[in-house]
Amino acid sequence: MASGTTAPPPPASLPRIVAASLIGTTIEWYDFFLYGSAAALVFNKLFFPDSDPLVGTLLSFLTYAVGFAARPLGALVFGHYGDRLGRKRLLVLSLVLMGGATFAIGLLPTHATVGTAAPVLLTTLRLVQGFALGGEWGGAVLLVSEHGDARRRGFWASWPQTGAPAGQLLATGVLSLLTAVLSDEAFGDWGWRIPFLLSGVLVLVGLWIRLSVDESPVFKQALERAEARQGDADEKPPLVSVLRHHWRDVLVAMGARMAENISYYVITAFILVYATTSAGVTKQTALNAVLVGSAVHFAVIPAWGALSDRVGRRPVYLFGAAGIGLWMFPFFALVDRGSFGYLVLAVTVGLVLHGAMYAPQAAFFAEMFATRMRYSGASIGAQFASVAAGAPAPLIATALLSDYDSSTPIALYVIAAAVLTLVAVAVSRETRHRDLAQVEGESAESAEAAPAAGARTA
Repeated sequence: MASGTTAPPPPASLPRIVAASLIGTTIEWYDFFLYGSAAALVFNKLFFPDSDPLVGTLLSFLTYAVGFAARPLGALVFGHYGDRLGRKRLLVLSLVLMGGATFAIGLLPTHATVGTAAPVLLTTLRLVQGFALGGEWGGAVLLVSEHGDARRRGFWASWPQTGAPAGQLLATGVLSLLTAVLSDEAFGDWGWRIPFLLSGVLVLVGLWIRLSVDESPVFKQALERAEARQGDADEKPPLVSVLRHHWRDVLVAMGARMAENISYYVITAFILVYATTSAGVTKQTALNAVLVGSAVHFAVIPAWGALSDRVGRRPVYLFGAAGIGLWMFPFFALVDRGSFGYLVLAVTVGLVLHGAMYAPQAAFFAEMFATRMRYSGASIGAQFASVAAGAPAPLIATALLSDYDSSTPIALYVIAAAVLTLVAVAVSRETRHRDLAQVEGESAESAEAAPAAGARTA
């Protein structure tokens, strides 16, 4: 199978496609991370006021985890229709759902106003957020991967990945600004609503840009071939095809996500709890440290993606997984010093190492699956892992801190995830030379990466 044969779009269109995916994913991750930061800072008091402070935080993180539980359902639904109808339509829908749910959270009454109905409404909207995000990631990275030049696919596909730190940067920045200019009382009374209501404006901007891009040419060609071959009505559902042809790739993707997902939420969400309760750092200081780390994270992801085009997806990913495991004990030792400078160093180095996993992940997962099951395969592999990885990570870390009053069990927890990821990626095949316009139904494990001359010069 020749690689690198997918024709790239005109030079002017690719930056627009990348921008559409990046802005959309930034908004969606802003919405998702905003909830996580608010869960660590104020939701325990606003929606679970009758609980012990640490128990209230656990309950708050539990509603946070509910969003992850809905992500596999979003992956199944959006993946199915994204492989049948196209990437663009489903990306527009995911943005509307996420933005609408986040805006509605900003209007929610608290426990003091409506009692137990408040956490129920909060949990329901969190489910909608998770469902939407479960469909967003796969479509955004595929839209760029299937448009882009095969020789630089890792670089271009890494840009939608920067939507995560950009969203974290935006969410943390808005919260940091509000906590700096408002008193604790004012922020708890009404200030926390502002960043959620801001989502409505951001969604309008994202929709305007996302509606202006074209559908993936690789998907269009695959759809035409499928219809000419047997008719769309006779084609098996994408989920069935994924489980038949790509089950090994799904397991690899899930294993690859464990260290990446767990480490990220420990470094960016749980750290807000740990630094303020165990290290004696103010919440403003903790937020600012995450802010600085997220800015560096945003900058290094495209560089890691470009490196994966040169040396391969696996070496970069393996370096990140090993690095994050080795960094965990120094990470907590630096945080325990209670200094802003040490806290910034701990978070920043952790996120740089995380970027080595997160940057090549988009191209790596996209290259595993055939076109007419790629949205389903990539989304299922990524989002099902989130239920076991990112969803319980802040909960497990908080519970370990409560039980042992030490960071050691938390560091060991992340190290165990790193070992699992190292094994999963080590047994996978290198994918960087694969042609995304491959014959439908061909398994990644049976399609050897036969690099063409053009791909060798990437």
